Parts: sequence; C-alpha cells; structure tokens
Amino acid sequence: MKMISAIIKPFKLDDVRNALSEVGIDGMTVTEVKGFGRQKGHTELYRGAEYVVDFLPKVKLELAVSDDLVERAIEAIINAANTGKIGDGKVFVSPLEQVIRIRTGETGIDAI
Repeated sequence: MKMISAIIKPFKLDDVRNALSEVGIDGMTVTEVKGFGRQKGHTELYRGAEYVVDFLPKVKLELAVSDDLVERAIEAIINAANTGKIGDGKVFVSPLEQVIRIRTGETGIDAI
C-alpha cells in the first residue's frame, strides 16, 4: 500500500477527482493549504497599495491506494492537474505500513 499526497491548484480539484474516479479510486482527503515553491508568490494591487502574496492557495489531496493502483493514480493526477504553467504542483508517494478501519476493525487493503 502507498500514501499519495498531491499538491495542486484549487481550480483543478474537480478534474483530478473525476480522473481518479475513472481509474477506480473513490476515497480521498482534501485540505485547503497555502504554500510556494519556485514561483515564490506574486504581488497584487489592493486599494492602490501593492503587496506581496508569499503563500499561494493550493489544495492537498491524500489517498491511500493498493500497490496495483499507484501508477494509474499518479498518471491520473498528473494528467488532470497539468496546466503547463509554473505552480501546477507536486505528487509525493510514500509507503503505508498499516491501515485500520475504525468502525469494523478491518486492516490492510480491506480497510482502504
């Protein structure tokens, strides 16, 4: 099992969710986050004053997937979230030691 974390632009969330659903992944956790990478924020004009926006709004997806779905999930996220512009995001994959469904006590793949 793997834990996939993806940081994407907020307006791409529905596209990514639909793409993941098409490859058989229905469950995920979504968190609104702020951050920056190479783009280092930008400046905006508000009521005549210019100010720097250091942290840009992003969406973080977290999904636990079985080993056989990892590559398809990554491909779906990348294809759906890609705009070709800086700040499209990143995908992180890490091993998932154990999963336990609290309600039933199921463990491992059955708990996903």
